[in-house]
Amino acid sequence: MERHCAFVATFMLILHLVQAQDQTGFISVDCGLPPHELPYTANPTGLVYTSDAGLVISGKLGRIAKEFETDYTTPNLTLRYFPDGLRNCYNLNVTRDTNYIIKATFIYGNYDGSDNEDPNFDLYLGPNLWTTVSRTETTEEIIHVTKSNSLQVCLVKTGNTIPFINILELRILRKNVYVTESGSLKLLFRKYFSDSGRTIRYPDDIYDREWYASFLEKNWAQVTTTEVVNVNDYELPQRVMATGATPLNNNETLNITWNVEPSTTKFRAYMHFAELQTLRANDTREFNVTLNGNYLSGPYSPIPLKAETEVHVKPEQCDDGACLLQLVKTLKSTLPPLLNAIEAFTVIDLPQVETNEDDAAAIKNVQDAYGFSKISWQGDPCVPKQYMWVGLNCNFSDDMSTPPNITFLDLSANGLTGIITHAIKNLTHLEVLVLSSNNLTGEVPEFLANIKSLMVIDLRGNNLSGSVPPSLLQKKGLMLHVDDNPHLLCTIGSCARRREGEQKSIIVPVVASIASFAVLIGAFVLFLVLRKKKASKVEGPQTSYMQRSDGKSPQPAIMTKNRRFNYSDVVRMTNNFQRVLGKGGSGIVYHGFVNGTEQVAVKLLSPSSSQGYKQFKAEVELLLRVHHKNLVGLVGYCDEGENMALIYEYMANGDLKEHLSGKRNQFILNWGTRLKIVIDSAQGLEYLHNGCKPAMIHRDVKTTNILLNEHFEAKLADFGLSRSFPTEGDSHVSTVVAGTPGYLDPEYYRTNWLTEKSDVYSFGIVLLEIITNRPVIDQSREKPYIAEWVGFMLTKGDIISIMDPGLIGDYDSGSVWKVVEIAMSCLNPSSTRRPTMSQVVIALNECLPSENSRGGASRDMDSKSSIEVSLTFDTDVSPTAR
Repeated sequence: MERHCAFVATFMLILHLVQAQDQTGFISVDCGLPPHELPYTANPTGLVYTSDAGLVISGKLGRIAKEFETDYTTPNLTLRYFPDGLRNCYNLNVTRDTNYIIKATFIYGNYDGSDNEDPNFDLYLGPNLWTTVSRTETTEEIIHVTKSNSLQVCLVKTGNTIPFINILELRILRKNVYVTESGSLKLLFRKYFSDSGRTIRYPDDIYDREWYASFLEKNWAQVTTTEVVNVNDYELPQRVMATGATPLNNNETLNITWNVEPSTTKFRAYMHFAELQTLRANDTREFNVTLNGNYLSGPYSPIPLKAETEVHVKPEQCDDGACLLQLVKTLKSTLPPLLNAIEAFTVIDLPQVETNEDDAAAIKNVQDAYGFSKISWQGDPCVPKQYMWVGLNCNFSDDMSTPPNITFLDLSANGLTGIITHAIKNLTHLEVLVLSSNNLTGEVPEFLANIKSLMVIDLRGNNLSGSVPPSLLQKKGLMLHVDDNPHLLCTIGSCARRREGEQKSIIVPVVASIASFAVLIGAFVLFLVLRKKKASKVEGPQTSYMQRSDGKSPQPAIMTKNRRFNYSDVVRMTNNFQRVLGKGGSGIVYHGFVNGTEQVAVKLLSPSSSQGYKQFKAEVELLLRVHHKNLVGLVGYCDEGENMALIYEYMANGDLKEHLSGKRNQFILNWGTRLKIVIDSAQGLEYLHNGCKPAMIHRDVKTTNILLNEHFEAKLADFGLSRSFPTEGDSHVSTVVAGTPGYLDPEYYRTNWLTEKSDVYSFGIVLLEIITNRPVIDQSREKPYIAEWVGFMLTKGDIISIMDPGLIGDYDSGSVWKVVEIAMSCLNPSSTRRPTMSQVVIALNECLPSENSRGGASRDMDSKSSIEVSLTFDTDVSPTAR
């Protein structure tokens, strides 16, 4: 029997070593290895490394300085660095729904000969932040389950230092190990207990986990065995499990300590046990496990020569970030605790899903078809938003688990040649396609007509030939530009798709019969007569019922004396949608004229927009019954089947966000102008809350919904999400959460109870934006959420650093302090402790006199003459950004 057991143990060890030689599924990349170099085997691991050529389209090859080469071996000697672009990415082919260890190694080694300061750049896994690299030598490791068959590892420049990488490695794990309820596992440490000082990895560890020897404490004893330890699902190396640590004193605890930052970080510890000693008949080894004095698990007794792993499904957290794990002997135990190895991981959520898989594949096929090698076209096309591919726009859901779709593609003036690639047809959510000012040849493809969401196609300035497919000319709601194509059989004046109700120009072949021509002329004349009659019906105000012309809407009709326009009128007033003012998630806004003189803004709602008929109807209903100088006025609307449009008064200076960001004009809005803008906005919001019966809640207050006229007077816009109280006197509305991430009231998000104070919270965020001119959410900031960041800076007494540097100190310190105090009171976590909009309006108006009477240069923020402001707001103003 003993001989049989010895044979089985020997066989298992041989099998384990054979498996260890199998590198199937391994990806081992020597970053910076010249592309002409053949793959090589590294010693002592026996791992085969290949060049990163073909996995990344950018970067330059480097090598650590000669004085460091004696400290390292291949593949640590070479590296790739990225002096150009913000985001540079490796694209790896992986297997979907597979558990991977992903390792990235960074060794600066003075490769650039400048002895630079420590590196500081971000490492992303797809669209999500993995970690920040801030040391001259480090290996970052994460255990991650892939969501698709491709994986992008991206280096993102965040400061003055240049990102670089030496090694990139992927190892496939079994599915039933390192399983989490959610999130991925970022390695904190991995230790086995031995005085050997040896690091154990492949081929001893078939998954190439790197085990570092933890030198024993002076009051510990080392326990070892020469016998084979049977492994469990984690398939731990024999060299790791054949050694362990135990206290010298029989009654002592075995203590393991570590720290995590920030202190709120959640982690998971994996403890690996195996009894290595032959116990006598009356010996017992039993212990409990505690974390910072709190019971964690037990009692537990290691099994002789068999590995077992103790792990808790629920992640743990340590007070103040200091962790003390203790193995405590039970009363009946005769032997002290024993631990062979331990791993600890922080749990990191990767909430942002990648771009819609079909859209991502399609745009990459477009990239391949035209041979693009743009640095900006790396990584995920849409997310994170700040690194969206240049020339794209995407629609985003409030839910980060919903994949964004590509809705806008502009490849104008990119030197494109060849035909219009068929890869575009798979961009099924595309609304705007711009391929103008290139050298494209061939015919205009008919597949463009099959992209249902397309509203604009711009093919001007190419070398296209043939004729425009009739299906494109007949596609309802499409604006097509094809002029300046000398070999195309028509021009924009004669073949562009015109909207319903407009004159239709038809190309008449020279060989057409006279009879056919006469019929066309007769039809044309008849059409002009009918159009004139139709137009005369909408010249003045009319009473109408707003309901869907297709009869499908279950919504009750709205009685209105406002002007209801036909779709043909919308086409005419925008001059065939000639001038685009802007583009939002619900559609494109065009410039237009009513009666040839009154300027208007026409929002043409996209048929695929998330803003459905219900929101369209809600906005019209609201604007028909409310009138205030600080609310954008509704001139009219169009409701013809799928063609829905809102016609607003024209706001010549766009939205507040454009001016703060500098996209609208080069000049900076001064502090006095900013004050007047937020006062106007507050007055509009106060009217909705108190001037309307029943009261209205805007539900989407943000800087992009504050519009400015030619005198920089502000008006609130976009009322598609607005809600009224069903019964006058109600304190709240219970409704599904809607709004914009970053501006969303956390109490509303948590309870689904919508109140007027939800608007107050959003307005507080707007105030912080005009004060700081910083993004509402910025992951590169120490505190990503603006309310959290401002609160943090204020608790440090650092008021100057939160101010927009573009103001160059030109503001009255008293008014600034007052607005800061107002903003923070609006952001109180408890809605009952926030001010009303009436109180906000009064407080903001009190800020104006001191600013207006300043008469020039402002006083210093630290000046003794500045008024004293009591910062009585709660410091806990940092709810999670929604």
